[in-house]
Amino acid sequence: MKVKVLLVALGCAMVATGAYAQKGVDNGTRFGSGEDSIRCITNISLFTPYAKTGNYKDALQFWQIAYNECPAATKDIYLYGVRIVNWQISNETDPAKKASLINDLMGVYDKRVKYFGDDQKYSKDWIVAHKVQDYMSLMGDKTDYNKTYDWTKAVIDQFGDKCDALAVSQFAFSSLQKMKADPNFKQTYIQDYLKSIATLEAELKATTDEKEQTNINAYKSSIDQAFAVSGAADCKTIQNMYASKIEQNKDNLEFLKNTLSLFRGLGCQEIDAYLTASAYVYAKEPTAEAALGLGKQAFKDKDFNAAIKYFDEAANLDKDNKSKSDDYYMIAAIYSDRNSYSTARSYCQKAIDANPSNGKAYILIGSMYASTAPSIYPGDAVLAKAVYYAAIDKFERAKSVDPSCASEANRMIATCRVHLPSTEDIFMHPELEKGKSFHVGGWIGENTVVR
Repeated sequence: MKVKVLLVALGCAMVATGAYAQKGVDNGTRFGSGEDSIRCITNISLFTPYAKTGNYKDALQFWQIAYNECPAATKDIYLYGVRIVNWQISNETDPAKKASLINDLMGVYDKRVKYFGDDQKYSKDWIVAHKVQDYMSLMGDKTDYNKTYDWTKAVIDQFGDKCDALAVSQFAFSSLQKMKADPNFKQTYIQDYLKSIATLEAELKATTDEKEQTNINAYKSSIDQAFAVSGAADCKTIQNMYASKIEQNKDNLEFLKNTLSLFRGLGCQEIDAYLTASAYVYAKEPTAEAALGLGKQAFKDKDFNAAIKYFDEAANLDKDNKSKSDDYYMIAAIYSDRNSYSTARSYCQKAIDANPSNGKAYILIGSMYASTAPSIYPGDAVLAKAVYYAAIDKFERAKSVDPSCASEANRMIATCRVHLPSTEDIFMHPELEKGKSFHVGGWIGENTVVR
């Protein structure tokens, strides 16, 4: 009704204003002037109902007039314009025409930035983020990450700690892709990663909205994980990057916990920064990760009793079975070094129970069997050799459950085979006949098969 009234009013004024008609795109006004303002309002009123109901085919011609002649008239031109052009793209089969339409879509976003980029809620950074989102989705494997990097870098440089979180995430991702394409970009990627994380951390501090915090944390976690597997930084680099940041954030529990998680993902759990962060976290909240760090520090200081205590605490707190298994394995290794073989084996078994694919635990058991073989039968060198059958059993088991340790397992098997009883040895010990079950005594106390 309001549009109709406005059209009538403008129609009555046409006689007086017709000579001064001018498009909004030319004179910088919202609707233009004279007949062109009527044309603008008319086409907006015509494309909007069609677009709202998803009838983009009938909306197209009216939308194009409004888009080209009065681009500052209303945000609806861009809200529905993105949908209309995406509809065109989805219905186009000619590759060249589709590529041209994708460029047109990018132009819709650019024009929205020009005329509505200072919108209080949906400003330039938000618009660019959604432009990049559409571009990546449409281009797929053909995405030009130089473009997305430049687009997002511009808004991060402009908006700083207030930049749209999606744009920050896209910036970090684009930087990563540039590094993958060009290894010389490595240092820039590391700096971009740090810049992105710092930006999101500042945004987390600045908001109390739980939904927004959840979204920002999700972006931050994704960026951290991508960095962790990127191969961009070795542990020495990580140490240099994070040492001062940990001291600056020693009271920031969330930062410290995220940092420990990052270090674990990177495999950097021996560096001083990890150990320091673990101590700060443990003082505030004894988490599995923090206990693990303190255990590593104690081990480094050769305080093995304390190391066992912390590793055991880490295992009890760990909810991830693979991590729990690793915790138990470290305890087993300490007991093995102290010649407490039975206790070491029991912790190896705990490691296996938590993660049946822990090949390292089987290799440690086999190694203990092999190293103690002479002591099992001190008065009979031939039977002592038979202990190696039990050791080989463990090495075989290790590579069957964990292919990643096959090389080490095969090496150990080859070493053990050198010590197996010879044909002459077996002749003197009928109980060692090939294929027979043989019970290994001593602390080992289990059956094996002669072969």
